[in-house]
Amino acid sequence: MEIRGYVSTAYVRLLYEFLAGRGLDAGAILGEPAPDASGGLERFPVNRWRTLLERAAGVLGISALGLQVGAMVRPAHLGVLGYVTTHCANLGEAMQRLERFERLIYEVNPAQIGLQGDQLVLEWSQEHGRPGQLVDETAIAVLVTFARRLVEEDVTLSEVTFINPAPADSTPYDAFFGCPVRFGQPTTRVALPARFLVLPLKAPDPSLRALLDQQAEALLARLPDEDEFEHALRRAMSQAITDGEASLERVAAALNRAPRTLQRQLAERNASFQALLDDTRRRMAENYLRDLRLTLSEIAHLLGYAEQSAFNRAFRRWTGRTPRQFRKSLSG
Repeated sequence: MEIRGYVSTAYVRLLYEFLAGRGLDAGAILGEPAPDASGGLERFPVNRWRTLLERAAGVLGISALGLQVGAMVRPAHLGVLGYVTTHCANLGEAMQRLERFERLIYEVNPAQIGLQGDQLVLEWSQEHGRPGQLVDETAIAVLVTFARRLVEEDVTLSEVTFINPAPADSTPYDAFFGCPVRFGQPTTRVALPARFLVLPLKAPDPSLRALLDQQAEALLARLPDEDEFEHALRRAMSQAITDGEASLERVAAALNRAPRTLQRQLAERNASFQALLDDTRRRMAENYLRDLRLTLSEIAHLLGYAEQSAFNRAFRRWTGRTPRQFRKSLSG
């Protein structure tokens, strides 16, 4: 499934270092040289990042590869965000920096961080798409590993959940996170006792942190603005497709707009409602096909097709392959 989003190239280098540490030619395995991370702001499309992880996992045959890759993280892999959090006074202050500057290293589904009772909860929805288990588990492993490195005391998690379906063997996840890990949940989330927020960090430095804050703000200001209109439009289209009523009128109503207003806004962007609807349906189809629990006929129904044959024709038109061929390529 094609989704819009980016990760930092410095973050991507974790995978190359992981493979090199095993004595392997990472460039040959992944099909491209390691990205140059010297500038700290280079962005790497999340779809390419997922492809690299899938290639490495396929060659190595490693279960839960993302956990092993994420466990290698150091401040340099997170660029200025890594250093600014390192020099915060406590873990709570570091979490505030993560929420503020997350886009510098990971811009897919934004993190929502808040207190729920006596728990600090970091949560990611799927409003901008689902990048897949390998991408998600690497990101969560990076976060958890980095938090553990920041403080002297052991940080014990309360719970970790993933949107993605459960793997054949969840043992590596239980061992890595040291808490209950659940799959197939509405959101991906990490929960830990709120009392950990006051834990002092190993290397607090208010003066240096203030300087790094300024650098992070400058880098953040240079990132392109997110197109909130398109994100909202695609969310409304996805819901309308799921409900079986994917019409211009239905989507416009969900956005609190008149159909004519929505058409005008699309025209201003040189976009058409039908083309975006088709692309949204394609993204949903590829997403569903990654979930092997769903049959092809069930996917066709979820996408609003009365017959599986109609879905097959549409998918071939979108991708040049049948749904069955696409699913087979994933296992390959």
